[in-house]
Amino acid sequence: MNYSSLLKRIDHKRDELVALTQDLIRIPTINPQGEAYAECAHFIGERLRKRGFNIEYVRALHEAGDSDKYPRINVVARYETAQPGKCMHFNSHIDVVEVGTGWTVPPFSGWVQSEKIYGRGSCDMKGGLAASIIACESLIEEGVGWRGALEISGTVDEESGGFAGVAYLVSKGYFSPPKVDYVIIPEPLGVDRICLGHRGVWWAEVETHGRIAHGSMPFLGDSAILQMSAFLQQIEQVLHPKLRQRISQHPVEPPGARASTLNINSIHGGQTEQSYRTNDKGHPVGDLPSPVVAHTCKAVIDRRFIVEETLAEVKQEIVDILENLKHCRHGFQYSLKDIMQFLPTHTDQQQPVVVATAQAIQEIYGKDAQYIASPGTYDQKHILRSGELKNCIAYGPGKLELAHQPDEYVDIEDVVNSSKIMALAATKLLS
Repeated sequence: MNYSSLLKRIDHKRDELVALTQDLIRIPTINPQGEAYAECAHFIGERLRKRGFNIEYVRALHEAGDSDKYPRINVVARYETAQPGKCMHFNSHIDVVEVGTGWTVPPFSGWVQSEKIYGRGSCDMKGGLAASIIACESLIEEGVGWRGALEISGTVDEESGGFAGVAYLVSKGYFSPPKVDYVIIPEPLGVDRICLGHRGVWWAEVETHGRIAHGSMPFLGDSAILQMSAFLQQIEQVLHPKLRQRISQHPVEPPGARASTLNINSIHGGQTEQSYRTNDKGHPVGDLPSPVVAHTCKAVIDRRFIVEETLAEVKQEIVDILENLKHCRHGFQYSLKDIMQFLPTHTDQQQPVVVATAQAIQEIYGKDAQYIASPGTYDQKHILRSGELKNCIAYGPGKLELAHQPDEYVDIEDVVNSSKIMALAATKLLS
């Protein structure tokens, strides 16, 4: 294949690439609840059908979150040449997190300014999805120099574990040889960097138990919220200092994530809060809470652990804190429930998909690729561990630090160059 012709073709598609990224951003695929998944999947599928791909829409029936109102619909598109060969798969998640506050531009506008495309999901990861689509379309239009198959998937729920997305497809054989040989996930980890894997994760719910009583006589009850505060104090004062001292030898980026971390994702105690307001007489409007001592309090912990730690050790640290409080704090009672857990992943640097992508980065940027690990998990965890497909990496445009932030954006030049690198890597693997 004439590499120069392929790269020029992608350069000529610059405006088309920007427009495609904007179109994808404008579909508000917010997770939760799973809005507009079907609309986005069909948008991708219809575009690729017109370009010769065979299209499958795969609904994860009865998986977590799936309902008729919010169907978990994945799209898988496959293009096969007349010559048998390997299959190169580009997998992108279509879901984005909630908008949040602090935006200065409309979050689903696809606003373009100063060579940047703004919007929720622009960086994570609709810019990468658009880049992979243009890369594959350009390869097909070139028409010569490669064989085998190209696949593109748009999958759901990555932001909440990927169980109705890639995990479901893995269970149905979509990510196993010989159907698929190589996978690139265009996560926003830097256009000159190859992500080989990620830290481990354990999500759990800690619940403290109290005793209900009248709010005017709290001494007759036992506040589960105050019991939870004792646990949180131990996390901040005892566990956090220990975690900051545990530094991985793996090149996790950003550098702050080379240490183990624990975040409190959410906390709730007592009665369900209302949006309290008053009328023009100063009287409260709507349902008011009754005066009771909170008898339950729940917190969700998000523990990210490095490859040098074991999952058993990670869990035991929390159990030890809770058990110690049970013995030294009057009335302390708790329960602990697993929500989600994944071990760290790592793809060997000598795997063909790594080598081909590194060569492509060298050709576009004139420098060696950096090899990194991600602070958070992504869908590689399902492909490597359940699908047992070892030729899987994350590579795509965007700065990881911008993901989930207000005024999220992706640089146009990065999207174009990453599309070139994806196309070159696919060419090397399928030639």
